[in-house]
Amino acid sequence: MIRRLDTRVVYANRWMTVREDQVRFPDGSLGIYGVAEKKDCIGIVAIDEGHIHLVEQYRYATGRRAWELPQGSWEAEDLDPETLAKRELAEETGLTAKTWKPLGTLAIANGFLRQAMHVYLATDLTQGAHAREATESDMVHARIPLPEFERMMTDGRVDDAETLAIWALAKLKGAV
Repeated sequence: MIRRLDTRVVYANRWMTVREDQVRFPDGSLGIYGVAEKKDCIGIVAIDEGHIHLVEQYRYATGRRAWELPQGSWEAEDLDPETLAKRELAEETGLTAKTWKPLGTLAIANGFLRQAMHVYLATDLTQGAHAREATESDMVHARIPLPEFERMMTDGRVDDAETLAIWALAKLKGAV
């Protein structure tokens, strides 16, 4: 097992912390690990009548727009994952769901990131008005037929790894 010998925070803001750990590997050699820590997040598969709900937004880190399943994370509040999922779905899409089913938890990038994603299936949907944050003001919401969504994933129009992992989990669990 890798053992941490020392740690120091090299960067922190309200959304994430990055630390550098000095470690000893099982063979006795020394090294470092960079670890990003973020609060857990949620991912939502919102489905109705053979359609899935996606959002598209500009992603600063990649410098382009991306289609994704609705997702969100905790900030200062202490909410249970399902409550956060309900809030994020309504905020980003205007949808509310009568039925919520937890599908599981995913490790997003466990090679360097300490963050889990709680995944939910939302059904029995009702459309209302969205309430996006200022950082989401350019977001677009779309209701896409399931076969088209799967084509979007295979042809690269949807390439968000979290979206693909959420969809794979939902399919493997028999939820869709």
